[in-house]
Amino acid sequence: MMQAGMVVELLIDREVSPNGYFLTSGTKDVLLHYSEIVGEIHIGERVSVFLYHDSEDRFAATMREPKLKLGELGLLEVVDVHPVLGIFLEIGLSRHLLFPLSELPLQPNLRPKIGDHVYAVLGHDKQGRLLAKWAGENKLAELAFHAPTGWKNRWMDAIVYKPMDEATYVLCPGGVLGFGVIGMIHESERTRPLRLGETVNVRVTFVREDGRINLSMRPLKQQGREDDADRLLAFLKERPNQAMPYSDETSADIIMNRFNLSKSAFKRALGKLMKDGLVYQKGSWTHLKEVKVEDEAVVLEQE
Repeated sequence: MMQAGMVVELLIDREVSPNGYFLTSGTKDVLLHYSEIVGEIHIGERVSVFLYHDSEDRFAATMREPKLKLGELGLLEVVDVHPVLGIFLEIGLSRHLLFPLSELPLQPNLRPKIGDHVYAVLGHDKQGRLLAKWAGENKLAELAFHAPTGWKNRWMDAIVYKPMDEATYVLCPGGVLGFGVIGMIHESERTRPLRLGETVNVRVTFVREDGRINLSMRPLKQQGREDDADRLLAFLKERPNQAMPYSDETSADIIMNRFNLSKSAFKRALGKLMKDGLVYQKGSWTHLKEVKVEDEAVVLEQE
């Protein structure tokens, strides 16, 4: 039985110009287009080919090596986006592979963009044509490995395979170690929403007993406090009156919407600026302090 997505060895039966060669299994023939031939071939030889449907949806063969075979899971690049059909992936053939809209997240902002990379399984649609299907956690878990304990606090790139509101699930490629490690970024550790197929730089916060890892897009608190403090200071300096209607009393929701910071991170950053003598609070407002020359020397000495 010959199906799209399979690699089979067939006999070169006859040439049909200007199309190509017909290959046969003995019971079924399939066309090998001239454009799909690699190297030289001759009638009567047997060749190994990959079966698929060409651009005109005709059952055909190619001597090109695909990135995936039927049932296999792999990481494929997004090369096109269609608002109705879905996204198209590079599979190494003369036509791209459809990853249908039904397999994508419901929220448009969580869907892949061109250049992203998606974990997909090669399957069929109802007509037997090749189709990419979402690679769920069960499939990925079979190929993942346990993270070394030495990964804690290490920064690395990860690829999103399941974006959700409460958490984002990713795979951290392991290089020579294997397929990768499954990780989770809790919503509190994200600095923005993450889309399927996106590559994000993350920090390992915890290596779990099951070998999976908890991740964060945020730096360690000390470094984060300094970075956040610099952001707040720059914000104040750009304000016309060098003051902002935000303080320790401001609600967490408002702080998150305005600065993309948690209330605790905001307070840590504000506390650093106050300790350094750069700002002061009055009511629900935070003001930039006029720094005298002797004050600047103290701040420099503290740093």
